[in-house]
Amino acid sequence: MANGKKLTKTQLATELAEATGTNKKTAVAFMEALSSIAYREAKKAGEFTIPGVGKLVKKQTKARLGRNPATGAEINIPAKTVIRFRVAKAAKDAVIGSK
Repeated sequence: MANGKKLTKTQLATELAEATGTNKKTAVAFMEALSSIAYREAKKAGEFTIPGVGKLVKKQTKARLGRNPATGAEINIPAKTVIRFRVAKAAKDAVIGSK
């Protein structure tokens, strides 16, 4: 898809099916299974890596003091667990190019 628009799930399934020589139903099942495995492993092990793309990482943030942008009043931001995605070097090089 070189038209500058984002791929939809259906378009991605179509491209996966064409690239692997399977049908769209199999491609959709693969995408759903990959998502399910990624969520389960990130929750259980704290991270999930897709080689060449990146990894999901579960991280605990600390409580901190913040500021309400509308009023300027200080507010306490509680500690919480967040999920981050770290892009692999291979993906950065492929998309942005190496220096």
